[in-house]
Amino acid sequence: MAKVGIVGSTGRMGEHLINNVLATDGLELSVLHVFDELKTAVPDSVLITNNMNVVLENCDVVIDFSAPSATQELCEAALKNPTALVVATTGFNAHQQNLLTEASKEMPVLYSSNMSAGIALLKKLVEQVSRTLKDFDIEIVEHHHRHKVDAPSGTALTLAEFAAKGRDLDLDDVRISGRDGQIGARTKDEIAVMALRGGDIVGRHTVGFYNDGEFLELNHTATSRETFSKGAVRAAKWLVDQKSGFYTINDCLGI
Repeated sequence: MAKVGIVGSTGRMGEHLINNVLATDGLELSVLHVFDELKTAVPDSVLITNNMNVVLENCDVVIDFSAPSATQELCEAALKNPTALVVATTGFNAHQQNLLTEASKEMPVLYSSNMSAGIALLKKLVEQVSRTLKDFDIEIVEHHHRHKVDAPSGTALTLAEFAAKGRDLDLDDVRISGRDGQIGARTKDEIAVMALRGGDIVGRHTVGFYNDGEFLELNHTATSRETFSKGAVRAAKWLVDQKSGFYTINDCLGI
């Protein structure tokens, strides 16, 4: 029975994660890290704390759906107390990304900006189509709810990375995230990543490949946050048996 800790238990994903862990055979919800009031009922045996060290001391694997600053605190603590980490937080700066890499040298770390099986497969398809349709323009559009604080989404940027990989391009050299005014014609290699925000949209990503006379669009729509929480719980159950290293949801799914 693997003991699970959750960081971000009071956030938008918290209730889903708690309920999914409690319903999963082979996992035990042991500790919750809270930023504010916990509104979800949990068994009396579950430890509730705001101390990252206490979290790590009381579980075998941590699921983190929080904020970049909290993930940074988690990684810094984990480097002193190595524990398997499943991280789904987005919006990291370079230092925070490096911390994840450093942590993976001491413990198994699974990071994915999106925990859904559909997105895992979509990344592979995007790379393949990008490599095959080299003359097609690539445009990525993502839609999310009004409360999302980072843009473009981590998933959209990941999809853009796979599109760039398919053409042996460095995404930092070709990505644009806005157009306004007399900017001139579109360049051949640029990959646009545009963000739309409104309402309660859970998540929708479209990767379009456009050419004269035809275009192809690959779409993924999440209709429930359960998609992400169940994916993270599945990843946690898998990760506890892995060696130190950096993993993605694709590794967990074997694709």
